[in-house]
Amino acid sequence: MADTESPESAPSSSRGLSAFIPDTTFLTSRKGLLLAAEVVLSLVVFICYLASSSASFMAAPLIEFLLALGAYYVYVTKYIDNFTGFHCPLIDFLRCLTASIIYFAISIYAVTKSEAASKTAGVFGFVATVVFAFDFYSIFNSLVRFINPQNLPTHTATIKKSTGEEEPSDSDYE
Repeated sequence: MADTESPESAPSSSRGLSAFIPDTTFLTSRKGLLLAAEVVLSLVVFICYLASSSASFMAAPLIEFLLALGAYYVYVTKYIDNFTGFHCPLIDFLRCLTASIIYFAISIYAVTKSEAASKTAGVFGFVATVVFAFDFYSIFNSLVRFINPQNLPTHTATIKKSTGEEEPSDSDYE
Protein backbone atom coordinates (compact mmCIF):
# COMPACT_ATOMS: atom_id res chain seq x y z
CA MET A 1 0.00 0.00 0.00
CA ALA A 2 1.43 3.37 -1.05
CA ASP A 3 2.06 6.07 1.46
CA THR A 4 -0.28 9.04 0.79
CA GLU A 5 0.53 12.61 1.59
CA SER A 6 -1.91 15.00 3.15
CA PRO A 7 -2.67 18.22 1.20
CA GLU A 8 -1.00 20.27 3.93
CA SER A 9 2.32 18.45 3.56
CA ALA A 10 2.29 18.52 -0.25
CA PRO A 11 4.59 21.03 -1.93
CA SER A 12 2.95 24.26 -3.02
CA SER A 13 3.50 23.50 -6.72
CA SER A 14 1.35 20.33 -6.50
CA ARG A 15 -1.55 21.67 -4.48
CA GLY A 16 -3.93 21.46 -7.44
CA LEU A 17 -7.23 23.28 -7.15
CA SER A 18 -6.61 24.07 -3.49
CA ALA A 19 -4.16 26.72 -4.70
CA PHE A 20 -7.14 28.89 -5.62
CA ILE A 21 -8.45 28.93 -2.05
CA PRO A 22 -7.62 32.30 -0.50
CA ASP A 23 -5.61 32.65 2.66
CA THR A 24 -8.14 33.97 5.18
CA THR A 25 -5.48 35.34 7.50
CA PHE A 26 -4.14 37.52 4.68
CA LEU A 27 -7.61 38.85 3.86
CA THR A 28 -7.90 40.43 7.30
CA SER A 29 -4.27 41.55 7.61
CA ARG A 30 -3.16 45.16 7.10
CA LYS A 31 -1.53 44.34 3.74
CA GLY A 32 -4.66 42.51 2.59
CA LEU A 33 -6.90 45.41 3.51
CA LEU A 34 -4.56 47.90 1.84
CA LEU A 35 -4.49 45.87 -1.38
CA ALA A 36 -8.30 45.54 -1.33
CA ALA A 37 -8.61 49.32 -0.88
CA GLU A 38 -6.16 49.88 -3.75
CA VAL A 39 -8.19 47.63 -6.05
CA VAL A 40 -11.50 49.27 -5.16
CA LEU A 41 -10.19 52.85 -5.34
CA SER A 42 -8.45 52.23 -8.67
CA LEU A 43 -11.69 50.84 -10.10
CA VAL A 44 -13.72 53.80 -8.81
CA VAL A 45 -11.24 56.32 -10.22
CA PHE A 46 -11.23 54.46 -13.54
CA ILE A 47 -15.05 54.59 -13.73
CA CYS A 48 -15.06 58.29 -12.82
CA TYR A 49 -12.57 59.08 -15.58
CA LEU A 50 -14.70 57.10 -18.05
CA ALA A 51 -17.68 59.29 -17.19
CA SER A 52 -15.76 62.56 -17.44
CA SER A 53 -14.35 64.54 -20.32
CA SER A 54 -10.84 63.69 -19.02
CA ALA A 55 -11.07 60.18 -20.44
CA SER A 56 -7.48 60.47 -21.64
CA PHE A 57 -6.41 59.78 -18.04
CA MET A 58 -8.35 56.52 -17.75
CA ALA A 59 -5.33 54.39 -18.74
CA ALA A 60 -3.40 55.09 -15.53
CA PRO A 61 -6.16 53.95 -13.13
CA LEU A 62 -6.87 50.93 -15.35
CA ILE A 63 -3.22 49.84 -15.26
CA GLU A 64 -3.01 50.44 -11.51
CA PHE A 65 -6.24 48.49 -11.03
CA LEU A 66 -4.86 45.52 -12.96
CA LEU A 67 -1.51 45.65 -11.12
CA ALA A 68 -3.20 45.90 -7.72
CA LEU A 69 -5.58 43.07 -8.62
CA GLY A 70 -2.65 40.92 -9.73
CA ALA A 71 -0.71 41.70 -6.55
CA TYR A 72 -3.80 40.92 -4.46
CA TYR A 73 -4.22 37.58 -6.20
CA VAL A 74 -0.54 36.67 -5.81
CA TYR A 75 -0.57 37.50 -2.10
CA VAL A 76 -3.95 35.96 -1.24
CA THR A 77 -3.23 32.63 -2.94
CA LYS A 78 0.32 32.53 -1.52
CA TYR A 79 1.89 32.37 -4.96
CA ILE A 80 4.32 34.97 -3.63
CA ASP A 81 6.19 32.10 -1.95
CA ASN A 82 6.87 30.47 -5.35
CA PHE A 83 8.59 33.56 -6.83
CA THR A 84 12.13 33.06 -5.59
CA GLY A 85 13.91 34.57 -8.59
CA PHE A 86 13.24 38.17 -7.64
CA HIS A 87 12.51 40.22 -4.55
CA CYS A 88 8.72 40.68 -4.53
CA PRO A 89 8.53 43.33 -1.77
CA LEU A 90 10.84 45.56 -3.80
CA ILE A 91 8.63 45.21 -6.87
CA ASP A 92 5.56 45.89 -4.73
CA PHE A 93 7.31 48.97 -3.29
CA LEU A 94 7.99 50.32 -6.78
CA ARG A 95 4.39 49.61 -7.84
CA CYS A 96 3.00 51.55 -4.88
CA LEU A 97 5.50 54.41 -5.24
CA THR A 98 4.75 54.98 -8.92
CA ALA A 99 1.00 54.63 -8.34
CA SER A 100 0.98 57.27 -5.62
CA ILE A 101 2.96 59.70 -7.80
CA ILE A 102 0.74 59.10 -10.83
CA TYR A 103 -2.50 59.40 -8.85
CA PHE A 104 -1.29 62.61 -7.22
CA ALA A 105 -0.39 64.17 -10.58
CA ILE A 106 -3.60 63.28 -12.40
CA SER A 107 -5.75 64.16 -9.40
CA ILE A 108 -4.37 67.70 -9.30
CA TYR A 109 -5.38 68.14 -12.92
CA ALA A 110 -8.76 66.48 -12.43
CA VAL A 111 -9.89 68.78 -9.60
CA THR A 112 -9.14 71.84 -11.73
CA LYS A 113 -11.74 70.77 -14.29
CA SER A 114 -15.25 72.20 -13.93
CA GLU A 115 -16.98 68.85 -14.52
CA ALA A 116 -18.37 66.95 -11.50
CA ALA A 117 -17.08 63.54 -12.66
CA SER A 118 -13.56 64.92 -13.00
CA LYS A 119 -13.70 66.46 -9.53
CA THR A 120 -14.96 63.17 -8.13
CA ALA A 121 -12.16 61.30 -9.86
CA GLY A 122 -9.71 63.80 -8.40
CA VAL A 123 -11.02 63.38 -4.86
CA PHE A 124 -10.93 59.58 -5.09
CA GLY A 125 -7.51 59.91 -6.71
CA PHE A 126 -6.23 61.83 -3.68
CA VAL A 127 -7.62 59.12 -1.39
CA ALA A 128 -5.90 56.50 -3.57
CA THR A 129 -2.68 58.53 -3.33
CA VAL A 130 -2.82 58.35 0.46
CA VAL A 131 -3.57 54.60 0.45
CA PHE A 132 -0.77 53.82 -2.01
CA ALA A 133 1.63 56.10 -0.09
CA PHE A 134 0.82 54.37 3.20
CA ASP A 135 1.38 51.01 1.53
CA PHE A 136 4.79 51.97 0.13
CA TYR A 137 5.73 53.49 3.49
CA SER A 138 4.95 50.22 5.28
CA ILE A 139 6.81 48.21 2.61
CA PHE A 140 9.76 50.60 2.94
CA ASN A 141 9.88 50.04 6.71
CA SER A 142 9.92 46.27 6.22
CA LEU A 143 12.65 46.56 3.57
CA VAL A 144 14.77 48.69 5.90
CA ARG A 145 14.40 46.07 8.63
CA PHE A 146 15.37 43.40 6.08
CA ILE A 147 18.49 45.29 5.01
CA ASN A 148 19.86 46.28 8.39
CA PRO A 149 23.10 48.24 8.00
CA GLN A 150 24.42 46.88 11.31
CA ASN A 151 24.45 43.34 9.91
CA LEU A 152 26.30 44.20 6.71
CA PRO A 153 30.11 43.80 6.82
CA THR A 154 32.20 46.79 5.96
CA HIS A 155 34.69 46.60 3.12
CA THR A 156 37.70 46.95 5.41
CA ALA A 157 36.48 44.19 7.69
CA THR A 158 36.26 41.75 4.79
CA ILE A 159 39.78 42.72 3.65
CA LYS A 160 41.17 42.14 7.15
CA LYS A 161 39.53 38.73 7.37
CA SER A 162 40.66 37.59 3.94
CA THR A 163 44.30 38.74 4.13
CA GLY A 164 44.90 38.22 7.82
CA GLU A 165 46.81 41.52 7.98
CA GLU A 166 45.91 44.32 10.28
CA GLU A 167 45.57 47.73 8.70
CA PRO A 168 46.13 51.04 10.51
CA SER A 169 42.94 52.46 11.90
CA ASP A 170 41.79 56.07 12.01
CA SER A 171 39.37 55.35 14.81
CA ASP A 172 39.65 57.04 18.21
CA TYR A 173 37.85 54.16 19.92
CA GLU A 174 40.74 51.67 20.00
